[in-house]
Parts: sequence; structure tokens; C-alpha cells
Amino acid sequence: MDKLIIAGKSYNSRLLVGTGKYKDFDETRLAVEASGAEIVTVAIRRTNIGQDATQPSLLDALPPSRYTYLPNTAGCYTADDAVRTLRLARELLDGHNLVKLEVLGDPKSLYPNVVETIKAAEILIREDFKVMVYTSDDPIIAKQFEAMGCVAVMPLASLIGSGMGILNPWNLQIIINELQVPVIVDAGVGTASDAAIAMELGCAGVLMNTAIAGAQHPVLMAGAMKKAVQAGREAYLAGRMPKKIYTASPSSPTTGVIGS
Repeated sequence: MDKLIIAGKSYNSRLLVGTGKYKDFDETRLAVEASGAEIVTVAIRRTNIGQDATQPSLLDALPPSRYTYLPNTAGCYTADDAVRTLRLARELLDGHNLVKLEVLGDPKSLYPNVVETIKAAEILIREDFKVMVYTSDDPIIAKQFEAMGCVAVMPLASLIGSGMGILNPWNLQIIINELQVPVIVDAGVGTASDAAIAMELGCAGVLMNTAIAGAQHPVLMAGAMKKAVQAGREAYLAGRMPKKIYTASPSSPTTGVIGS
């Protein structure tokens, strides 16, 4: 079976999903189950995974025995904040070291601050974290993160939570072609066709949150995203027919036509 491999571990699903923005943990659980995802992201600053023993914990809705947790640094605007947050996550999750690093530039666009992200990645990698890094769609920066030792590079398709889809497929294609580590589209997916396009380009996977949690029917959308990611991956592996400008090609044989 064609599996996603990150930091030496294999996964059947190439869809990674966030756990925020749902109305409650029950809806979170139902949506994640419908998505088929095995990796779930959690914003350490915004979600209880043991920080407050008096409140419901995400760990009860999505047990770590069943899912791989991917702590992220959502809401961090400096390298120091991001590093501190992921150190806390490792303590809360008993030494878990697979993390998603994101350092944001401003609260309006949520565009990545690449300079601060590089600083944080250097520290975290030295401390034996397995870093999956959210970044811009700059191919040179993506290559730099790979060279540093990040286990996956996660360029945005468009701004976080925008639902605008893939605005620059050409940059994504360059990144996919140049990197050996998994390239996972992160941010901007709005609907199932966006996920399918990302996979058809050759992305190793897609990470999303708002596209599911912000849908009118999140659980139904989660199922649609599961199918889209699977279909896009199969289409990529199958190899699409070449595009032909101004050249038609009959879909049926032209030899041996009856009556000719």
C-alpha cells in the first residue's frame, strides 16, 4: 500500500487534520473519525491536553493510543515563544517529539515569519525534535528547511483560514520536485477540489482545519476531504494524460471503423 512516511513512521492516511474551531470535543471526534486521519494537530496554547485538570481534555476525545498528536505553535510570533511552547508540549505528551512549527508574522494575515521560523527550527532540531515546518511557498526557503533537518516541509496554499485554495501551483510544483522530505500543503484549502489538486501536483499530504471545522456540516466535509485526498493521490500515481493545445484526439479507435 502507498503510505505516507514521516520521520520513519508510516501512515495509511495522507490527510492531517486540526482539532480547533469545532463546537465541542464530540464534534471534533466525529469529524476526525470521518476524515480517516491518523495525525491530528493540537494548538498547545488553545487546547487542553492536561494543562487544566479541571476541564475536559482533548486526550479523552482523541486518545493518543489511536492518533499521532502533532503539537503546533499556533499563536506564536517569535522563535522564543514557539520553542517554549513545544518544550511544554513534549512534557505534557511524555516526551513526544514530532511537532509542527509555525511562527507567524502578524495577526491579520497569519503569514509565516520565515526569519523567526528558521531560528526556532535550528534550536528545536538541536534538541532532538522532529520538526514539520509551516512556511511560505518559496522554493529556496523550503530547500533550506530540508537541509537543516526538518522532517517535512509544509508550504501554504494560501493564507491560513482563507479557503482560497492553491494560489500558486507553480511554486508548489518546484518545491515538490526539489525536496526529498514530504511536502505537505498546509493552510488555505477550502473544499475537496483544493485537496485533490494538491495531491495531483504530487504533494505527500494535506493538512487542514478550517476547511472542515468551518463547513456547514463538518463531519460530512471531513468525509469528502478523505475521498478527495485519496482520489488526488491515485490520479498522481496513475499519471494524467498530456495536455494538448489546439489538438483534438478521438477517444475511440480510428482504425477498423464499421462501414469504412
